[in-house]
Amino acid sequence: MSGLGGMAPTRMNLIRAAWHLERIGKGVALLRRKREALVSELFRLARPAADARVRIQEGTRRAYPALLTALATHGLAALRATGWPAREVTLEMEPGSVWGIAVSTIVRRPPLKRTLGARGTAPGSTGPATVRAATEFESLTELLLDAAPREMLIRRLGQALSQTSRQVNTLELRVTPQLHHQMAGVRGALEEREREERLRLKHLIRNGRDHIGRTVHAMMTPEAFCHGENTN
Repeated sequence: MSGLGGMAPTRMNLIRAAWHLERIGKGVALLRRKREALVSELFRLARPAADARVRIQEGTRRAYPALLTALATHGLAALRATGWPAREVTLEMEPGSVWGIAVSTIVRRPPLKRTLGARGTAPGSTGPATVRAATEFESLTELLLDAAPREMLIRRLGQALSQTSRQVNTLELRVTPQLHHQMAGVRGALEEREREERLRLKHLIRNGRDHIGRTVHAMMTPEAFCHGENTN
C-alpha cells in the first residue's frame, strides 16, 4: 500500500491515472515541439545578433575615444553647454508575439545623425573634436536602437526555452515516474484483493461441498432408514 501515494486502490482511479498519463504524454510532446521551435528561432537570430554586437563594439571603440578627445580639447563645461538642451527621441513600437512570448518591434524612429546646423550649435563655439564625438555617439545610438528589439527577443526566448526545458524534465523525470509507481501500487492492491476473493470463494465452495457431503452421508445411514420407516 506504500506505493499508492494517497490513491485509493480502485479500478476507477486506475483508469483515471491512465488517462492522466496519456494527457501528460501529449503535453510532453507539445512542449518538445515548442522547445525545438524556440531553439530554431534562437539559431535564426544568433548570427544577426552577433553581427550587431560586433558593430556596437566597434562603434563604442570609436565613440568613447572621440569623447575623451573632445573633453581634453574643450573641457566638461563647454561640452555640457554644447549638449543643451536635451534631445527627445520618439519611437513608434508595434507589439507582437512569438510562441506566446510578448515582443515589441520598432516600426519607425527619427534619424539620429544630424548636421551641425540641425544640432543648433554655433560653428565658432564647436570644434572638430566635439563634432566628431557627437557624430560617433549618434551613430552608436542608432546601432543600439536597431539591436534592442532583437536582444530583448533573444533574452525572452532564452527564458522561455529554459522554462520549457524545466517543464519537460519535471513531467518526464518526476510526474510520470510517480504516476507509474502509483498505478503499479493500485494494480498490486487490486490483484491482491482478487486473490483474496478467489481464495474466499474456493473456501466457501469447499465448505459447501463438505456440508452437502455430510448431509447426504447422514441420510444414507441405517439409523436414518429406520427413522424413516418408523415415521411411516
